Amino acid sequence: MDGGKIRNLSGGVNQSGLRDHNERLLLSMLQRQGAMPGSDIARRTGLSAPTVSTILRKLEKDGFLKRGEPVRGKVGKPSIPMNLNADGVLSFGVKIGRRGVDLLLSDFNGNIRLQDQMTYDYPLPETVFGFLEKSLASTLGVMETDAINRLCGIGIATPFELWKWNDLVGAAAQKFQSWRDIDFDREISRFSDLPVFVVNDATAACRAEHLYGRGKEFRDYAYFFIGSFVGGGIVMNNTVFEGNQGNAGALGAMRTTGPLGESRQLVDVASIHLLEARLIEAGLDPDILWQQPQDWSALSRYVDPWLGETAQELAKASLSICSVVDFEAILIDGAFPASIREELVDRVKRYLVNQDTRGLIAPQIETGSIGENARGIGAASTPVFSQFFLNTNAGLSAM
Repeated sequence: MDGGKIRNLSGGVNQSGLRDHNERLLLSMLQRQGAMPGSDIARRTGLSAPTVSTILRKLEKDGFLKRGEPVRGKVGKPSIPMNLNADGVLSFGVKIGRRGVDLLLSDFNGNIRLQDQMTYDYPLPETVFGFLEKSLASTLGVMETDAINRLCGIGIATPFELWKWNDLVGAAAQKFQSWRDIDFDREISRFSDLPVFVVNDATAACRAEHLYGRGKEFRDYAYFFIGSFVGGGIVMNNTVFEGNQGNAGALGAMRTTGPLGESRQLVDVASIHLLEARLIEAGLDPDILWQQPQDWSALSRYVDPWLGETAQELAKASLSICSVVDFEAILIDGAFPASIREELVDRVKRYLVNQDTRGLIAPQIETGSIGENARGIGAASTPVFSQFFLNTNAGLSAM
């Protein structure tokens, strides 16, 4: 490294460059369906056995795949399943949130290797980038050279139009408005030469669920992530769909009505910031909501009514979504303890029973599985997905 920056990476990731279509196809299949021998891959892809064998050898040599234990059949030679090598590709994920920023190091299988966090009242640019510069340097300082050479990029998960949600005044408000003109590539390039990929934070969470969670169970589904502000994503034909402007699945902007019939957005009635406000009103410190490990057991008096209201809004939103696209399921996750997620999903299911479903078949409501780190893991997966997997996985489920 030169002057604290990552320069001229020379490991397998960069020497080999971007993968071609067939390499991406095989990597995508193994990522989604798990280890399998070359004969199964050839049968499912329609590629010839020699072609598959050549590609697998190349990917193994480059360090992206590893061999499993031989499996003996009734006749012939044992088959050797191939799988992704967790150490083959590493990436950084950054989650910029309303109350904190996270930097995590993720491997090829989406496992978190290292993580650093900082909380704040508001995410001002100098605070966020100052933390990232310091945290990135300290993280690199404890990584082996081979691991550094396996880094493929930095993914940043940030809320859409971040500069619009604040109630600051004076100089602080002016600093917050500067997010409008922030160029993430330029800011990160001051202390790192790794490529930067920016993605909406809720879309990132959806991608984490799709790649590493329960998303593998469904072909088409909508996904809610409840953080300080609710957001979401949609998956169609086994692919996270971002849309022309990156706004697809901006479920927080869905219309709803307030208690007096006024026009509201889902973000106004189904977000954790509402629970924060209730705690502040009661004279309690809202930081307890974001402390790790999470434990909301002492807050049931405030959490229970919030759960009821949030579940009712999600039930209505789920039906609205499915009136446009006939999704198999609605997955719900968020920045809260697993027990809260389970209770929220149970309540959404109960509210659906009493909703007006004329002309609709109610969707399957399911829990997500990644939790609080979904946005950071999804951010880290963005450079990996961009460089190693197919942009569309349509057809993989039928193989």
